[in-house]
Amino acid sequence: MGKSLSFVRASLRFVRASHRFVRMSLTWRDTSVVGSVTSQVRGMDVFRRSLRHGRLMAGRGFGGRRAAFACAVLAAVFVHPAARAAAQEAAQELMEYRLYVANESSDIVSRVVFRPGAGAEVEKEIPVGIMPADNDGAHGLTVSPDGAFWYLTIAHGTPYGYVWKFAAAADTLVARAELGLFPATMGVTPNGQFLVVANFNLHGDMVPSDLSVVYTPTMTQLSRITTCLMPHGSRVSASGGLQYSACMHSDQLVEFDLTTLEVSRRFSLAPGREGPLDARDQGMGGHVMVMSGAGAGAAGTEPGQASSMRDDTSMGRMAGMADAVCSPTWAEPGAGALADRVVYVACNRNDEILEIDAGDWTVRRRFSTGTAPYNLDVTADGSLLVATLKGEQAVAVISLESGEELARIATTQPITHGVVTSPDGRYAFVSNEAIGATPGTLDVFDLSALERVASAELRYQPGGIDFWRATAVP
Repeated sequence: MGKSLSFVRASLRFVRASHRFVRMSLTWRDTSVVGSVTSQVRGMDVFRRSLRHGRLMAGRGFGGRRAAFACAVLAAVFVHPAARAAAQEAAQELMEYRLYVANESSDIVSRVVFRPGAGAEVEKEIPVGIMPADNDGAHGLTVSPDGAFWYLTIAHGTPYGYVWKFAAAADTLVARAELGLFPATMGVTPNGQFLVVANFNLHGDMVPSDLSVVYTPTMTQLSRITTCLMPHGSRVSASGGLQYSACMHSDQLVEFDLTTLEVSRRFSLAPGREGPLDARDQGMGGHVMVMSGAGAGAAGTEPGQASSMRDDTSMGRMAGMADAVCSPTWAEPGAGALADRVVYVACNRNDEILEIDAGDWTVRRRFSTGTAPYNLDVTADGSLLVATLKGEQAVAVISLESGEELARIATTQPITHGVVTSPDGRYAFVSNEAIGATPGTLDVFDLSALERVASAELRYQPGGIDFWRATAVP
């Protein structure tokens, strides 16, 4: 009887150890990349360890072959695909996902934790800004690749805005750098050394604005490069050598070379007239420039000729515009097998997303969406594209293999804004600005079940959002 109890206790210890092993394997930030290969390797490792454990117990007199056989069966549970999937799903329930969200009209950054099966909640609020009588405008937010820091653009300025650097976890201010007019979105290089910030410029006359390149260790602005009218949606390629941004009032996609600190290529996004443009064309004619050219590379106005049309809304709608426009709001490089090969652009006014070939600089595919696609994110394995639909209070989930829209899911508040997916590709986190005095929200969407699984109330006008880390529950 004593030997049998010892065998049971030893087996239970092995089950607990195996469970911890699976849980630890899921805490890696790059699980979506190593995925299926490592799961097989880990499973075989558990199997071999179990057989050794069984032989050891047999040698100690715990039932001989029966002990070895029992442990082999136990290990097979972890190796069998269906059982392993169930174990991983159970382990996912023990994960915590954390992210940061900037509330622009509150000058507060919310740190949110999401626990699958338990919901999402704000675990910390970080006040930002320095102006006593006005909002500073906490707009864009980016977390460093190693998770040690997060960066926040303070957009409103007097007149120039700033980017602030915070130490993650402690959430304390480390340094800041002055940028251009209304710094908005930003991308960070994979090594975390450089930020490229799009200065959106909502001040005064509509003139070409610029990008700010910031060296993050010292928070030094290295250069400001003029690009186009209202650059937005700044993102850096997987290789770290190129940055892409969309020009809302020039209908352009701009490629910026981080090795030369120069604009390397431009692409016209005007519906029906998509194609390469002269790299020197800053889009001074607004949407009219790209509408009047015939063929790739054509420009409708000379540099320095300003558009006479007035801005009709913040989304780039221009009064008197007879032709269709793209009015791009986001540029998102591909991931996975399409890393460094494609760029996705949200055409906010034309209700579609373009897949641009980064090699031959042509349109590969078009994805029709709901009203006003705004921000985009691609899962780490490159399989799904998630788009916020700012004019429809929804998110769209698109399969990048088939090109099919898998789901369009309603959000809890209107003016759906930012989106970021978790590194394991399981969840999408979406910020919703809401309207007036109604607080905004964060929604969590399960990308496997294609449904909203959690929400948390934030402060006013949440927008900029980025993922921080996923950890196992102790």
